Amino acid sequence: MAKKKQIELTIEEKLQNALVPKEEQPYKIPNNWCWVRLGNITQIKGGKRIPKGTSLLKENTGYKYIRVTDMKNGTVLNDDIHYISKDIYNKISNYTISKNDIYITCAGTIGRVGIIPVEFDGANLTENADKIIIKHINKNLLVKVLSSYIVQKQIQEVITTGCQPKLAIKKIEQLKIPLPPINEQQRIVERIESLFVKLDRAKELIENTLAQFEQNKMAILHKAFTGELTAKWRKENNINEKNFFNKVKLKNVIKLISGRDVSVSLCNDKSIGIPYILGASNIKDNKFFIERWIENPVVVSEKNDILLSVKGTIGKLYLQKEEKINISRQIMALRALNELNTHYLYYFLLRECERLKFEGNGLIPGISRKDILDLNILLPTLEEQQEIVNILDKLLAKYNKIKNLEQQLEKIELLKKAILAKAFRGELGTNNPDEESAENLLKEILAEK
Repeated sequence: MAKKKQIELTIEEKLQNALVPKEEQPYKIPNNWCWVRLGNITQIKGGKRIPKGTSLLKENTGYKYIRVTDMKNGTVLNDDIHYISKDIYNKISNYTISKNDIYITCAGTIGRVGIIPVEFDGANLTENADKIIIKHINKNLLVKVLSSYIVQKQIQEVITTGCQPKLAIKKIEQLKIPLPPINEQQRIVERIESLFVKLDRAKELIENTLAQFEQNKMAILHKAFTGELTAKWRKENNINEKNFFNKVKLKNVIKLISGRDVSVSLCNDKSIGIPYILGASNIKDNKFFIERWIENPVVVSEKNDILLSVKGTIGKLYLQKEEKINISRQIMALRALNELNTHYLYYFLLRECERLKFEGNGLIPGISRKDILDLNILLPTLEEQQEIVNILDKLLAKYNKIKNLEQQLEKIELLKKAILAKAFRGELGTNNPDEESAENLLKEILAEK
């Protein structure tokens, strides 16, 4: 049976099919812009998994393979790039990406977008990302559009769930984006980048200040637990120097309590029972943010226990102020015994956690009971422990004010999102209403598809 002849659409019919109907448009844009679906102005193609039984290589074979972990900050990082052999390349050579394309991650960390640097032109692309092939569209503008809240929100709504969440190519093609005229695209990019440069400069200054703060804090803690911080105090109080260097295993001076997970069905959000700590997400800057409560607790920590996150995000600390908290498997509670000052223990862990974070290994970083119990702690007299705590309280109080700068980093990220939102509503003051409509650009693109 003969195939039916496909009806060729006129350019006007193609245009109407490509435009997003008014009732489906997310918001109003300038009259000479138009709402389109991404698949109507680009081509989207997937990457390719390397053949089963083969491995990525660290040595430079000349054939780069870009993974999702390499895709950060709107670009591809070259600090841990992997390679494939020539034989593998010949098998998957159709799945390369060009410096003229942009990438979008579709599995693992979903929705990252960025530009392909020149040195990655022709590199093979992971199956967990897709390439977006562009013609007649400003590449930088498209990256910024896809990074904006309006598109990222659409992406989150269409991710398929399962063992591994996935963003299908068909869903990417259906993403609705605002399309400005070609000259306006460049003006928007220039305006966004000029604003972002100032914000990035402020961000860098804050990050440098915070990094210096961390270095100074660790230097002070080092002095505290090597005897230097209280050397003068010992001399003034005729304390035997040897008394400071009494080293013991932590297991001899604490009680260690491991948490246990409970079913969500046993918890509530109505403040009934005692608080339930899920994990590191509930701890920030020695503060506990309560999300759930439980009437029939399973493993309970008590006031003045030190809570330590030991799985996933490890090394977060909280000196408990509540009478009782039910702790999950992600948390351990350390209870100081009679010869150990709780605050002294807290500062000791603050120092040791940096090392424990570094040593946490496996697919899911973790700290074991043995890691904690086998720690060696210098145990001066309770009087000297309190003196160390007093000195650290005063010294670190100054630095804790600097930590407030972290809130400024959050504000910078919010400002960037606000700028992108304004940009793609035509509210940055760059649009020329007298320029020809973006529909003409869309016709040009459709004529070549």
